[in-house]
Amino acid sequence: MDERLQVGILGGTGMVGQRFISLLADHPWFEVKVIAASPRSAGKSYKDAVGDRWKMKTPMPECVKDITVMNVNEVDAIASKVDFVFSAVDMTKDEIRAIEEAYAKAETPVVSNNSAHRWTPDVPMMIPELNGAHAAVIDDQRKRLGTKRGFIAVKPNCSIQSYTPALYAWREFEPYEVVASTYQAISGAGKTFKDWPEMVENVIPYIGGEEEKSEQEPLRIFGKIENGQIVKAAEPVITCQCIRIPVLDGHTASVFVKFRKKPTKEQLIEKLVNFKGEPQELDLPSAPKQFIQYMEEDNRPQVKLDVDFEKGMGISIGRLREDTVYDYKFVGLSHNTLRGAAGGAVLCAEYLYKKGYITKK
Repeated sequence: MDERLQVGILGGTGMVGQRFISLLADHPWFEVKVIAASPRSAGKSYKDAVGDRWKMKTPMPECVKDITVMNVNEVDAIASKVDFVFSAVDMTKDEIRAIEEAYAKAETPVVSNNSAHRWTPDVPMMIPELNGAHAAVIDDQRKRLGTKRGFIAVKPNCSIQSYTPALYAWREFEPYEVVASTYQAISGAGKTFKDWPEMVENVIPYIGGEEEKSEQEPLRIFGKIENGQIVKAAEPVITCQCIRIPVLDGHTASVFVKFRKKPTKEQLIEKLVNFKGEPQELDLPSAPKQFIQYMEEDNRPQVKLDVDFEKGMGISIGRLREDTVYDYKFVGLSHNTLRGAAGGAVLCAEYLYKKGYITKK
């Protein structure tokens, strides 16, 4: 493209905001123009606002260090400077809903990492390879908001990325009952081991709100648009248990599945490795060339070896085998702050730009 779109990062000083900034430092289509955060950070340079709280493995990009942080509540001032925004604000759900809608009504598209709008009926919640077609509901959302170019789109919870793509790739075999246990990294809570020393050599068998999200959000991915709203699918019925483990990055899932049309193991693997979505067909900058890899080794996927597959944007599946109670069981792995958070949102924005929903002002 001739000229990059100007982007704002709402909540740019937090962990997900930092990930957005790292991913966008050399992006071919998008350029960080505005970084916004809470009033206490406003007026400071980005490097001073973050201070010693930079949590990425790579250094802070030089191009953002001297950007003056704006107050995230200055909606009109920020909207006037950017073509669209990524949202990673740390507020209550009601506050997030209000501020994201305010940006949309200021004719500035919002691509959100937050959960506040995931169940707003006319807001698409997207894994672009699976349900990019849900973007069509944006036309109905704009009618409700009274906007011409403003809208809100969200990405789903990080934990579902490790198993939902496999279930979607197998949908012709009609998976109808799923048991999933997720083993989730501490960065999913916005933490490092420095921040959370209690997690070293520890396991916590509870993550607030996570099990409901993990059970319900895949059904919205599988859903369809009816009368200007996304209606969730009835199946597969999913029950989930979510556990925090002492890993920095990478969510692992142990999954059991029943199918109405039981396939062979070979059929299941073939569907995984050959699955492609529109991001691959459109050759989007953040799209993995191989969306899902299948690993034959008994001890794979492993976080240390496989979490960065396709720069953290690919999904790794292994240990697929028949089960004595369910039809099949498998293990999945995804990078929770790349595919599951900021990277997934950047891919959504690329898709929405390519499909004409995000445009230059």
